[in-house]
Amino acid sequence: MTSIAKCSLALFALLYATMVAHAGTCTDDIAQTQAQLDLAIERDAGSHGWQPESLSALRGHQPTPRSLAEATGGNGVDFTDALDSLDRARTANRAGDIATCSREIAHARAVLR
Repeated sequence: MTSIAKCSLALFALLYATMVAHAGTCTDDIAQTQAQLDLAIERDAGSHGWQPESLSALRGHQPTPRSLAEATGGNGVDFTDALDSLDRARTANRAGDIATCSREIAHARAVLR
């Protein structure tokens, strides 16, 4: 077998292994839920009307979804709880614990409803 064929075979095996590993994770579900949560937080933040700027805003710090959720209160929706669930889902996903990851994503989506 030539060295080009060996390299091609090794590359194919490596790519196949990463595709299988990625297919079993819940990375896409986390990203989709994060996008939905970000949108809900932004809508909620915009519904409160004018608010005085915080000290962080005056210092030029850009708001994060968590800082917006903490500042606005969520009109009865605990967005910080959903953000915490997504953090736990990411940790479980990195550890390969798909069951916990799925459970945390389901909890975050339940908060959004």
